[in-house]
Amino acid sequence: MTAAVLFLLLAAAAALVMTAVWFAVIKGAASGLVDAVWSFLVGAAGVTAALAPVDGWEGDWQRRLLIAAAAGLWSCRLGIHILRRTLQGGEDPRYARLREEWGESWRFRLFLFLQIQAAAALLLAATIFIAARNPAEGLQWSDIAGIAILAMAVIGEGIADAQLSRFRRKATNEGKVCDEGLWSLSRHPNYFFQWLGWCGYAVIAIGPAGAWSWGWVALAGPAFMYWLLVHVSGIPPLEAHMMRSRGAAFTAYADRVNAFWPGLPNREKTS
Repeated sequence: MTAAVLFLLLAAAAALVMTAVWFAVIKGAASGLVDAVWSFLVGAAGVTAALAPVDGWEGDWQRRLLIAAAAGLWSCRLGIHILRRTLQGGEDPRYARLREEWGESWRFRLFLFLQIQAAAALLLAATIFIAARNPAEGLQWSDIAGIAILAMAVIGEGIADAQLSRFRRKATNEGKVCDEGLWSLSRHPNYFFQWLGWCGYAVIAIGPAGAWSWGWVALAGPAFMYWLLVHVSGIPPLEAHMMRSRGAAFTAYADRVNAFWPGLPNREKTS
């Protein structure tokens, strides 16, 4: 199989999966299902991209297995977390807001939006593909470094999600803003660690000496995720919702805590 055939198959599968999710949502399924399925989709596409036999892109089998395992672990953890949260009830405020803004055309515009997400999954799968197909023989120091970054990303994102879930379960925190643990260092530590994971793939793809030119293309993964999370579908709509629902409490939080990059809070504005 050629790389072109592999990605044509992945593109068709991604489009079909997101079409099925679109149909489920317009028929009444919770909108949180979108992000859960997308997480599983990226993982499945990544595992396939890492392990499928592709002419001229054989790579090292140890690296391919490590990359596939990392993609699968990240996908399962995040997808299960979002799915569990969705099943507990409540709409994702970002999608609820989009439905209000789109009005009568929301079904059609949601379909287009989810197909864009399918394309995004394909781009990220390409990042995983390139990392897995680095032609360097045997595991290099860059592979160990990349896997360490990926492990840190999965663990950090898991801790952030667990801290937020624990905060929300306390009745006394109703209407408050989570400012505990990692959430005292970044307003979106889960997004930061999600982005960090894609940096791990880029490190593996570039390799120990950066001699493989295709490896540098993997930088598109973290660059794209940063743009998506910080400027498009991550922080902007979520913080707009927080401003509407938390008001002054969120404004004070935003004044003292960085939006994305973790750092010590501004002590002069800590109340």
